[in-house]
Amino acid sequence: MKDAGISTTSPQIGHIMGTLTYTATVSLDGYVADASGDFQWSAPGDEVFAFHVERMGPVSTEILGRNTYLLMTYWENEPADGSWSSEEREFARRWQAIERVVVSSTLIDDDLGSGTRLIPHLSISELAGIVRDASGEVEIFGPTTAAAAIRAGMVDDYRFFVVPKIVGGGLRALPDDARLDLRLVEHRTFGDTAYLHYRAG
Repeated sequence: MKDAGISTTSPQIGHIMGTLTYTATVSLDGYVADASGDFQWSAPGDEVFAFHVERMGPVSTEILGRNTYLLMTYWENEPADGSWSSEEREFARRWQAIERVVVSSTLIDDDLGSGTRLIPHLSISELAGIVRDASGEVEIFGPTTAAAAIRAGMVDDYRFFVVPKIVGGGLRALPDDARLDLRLVEHRTFGDTAYLHYRAG
């Protein structure tokens, strides 16, 4: 059984009191992974990583799909050789402190680390409740998990790290049928990587 993103079978909801952010590192042609599933080209350099550490400050909740969660379990325990830098330790500290919600129909609770909640499917109304009840910013991580929220206009902020690579196909950062009106509220560059922060409305 494949994991699913947000279910669109629930009724549409009204105004959401909190904020929901979608963050992605993308190729110049709009993909987060190429046709073979490779995304190593999106690994952040030192400047971008330091910015990610800073950016995690207001985030209180992270919503992830199965594959993204398994990738991020790296930050649950420092390697035995103590090879993390001080910035990596700070990122790990912040990551471990936030609430993590994993959307997966194949994982079980025993697969998860502490501070992580498992739900098999994420409805629009359930996502609205998570955002409403969060003490800070809610970040939804992964294009499959985020797709229905994007289509429904639930995402308040879009943060893209655009790397100078064209991969020609693969997993798109945004669903093909999304229709959005956004405004640019922040932008900066880190070497050849462009950071673009857009806000809905």
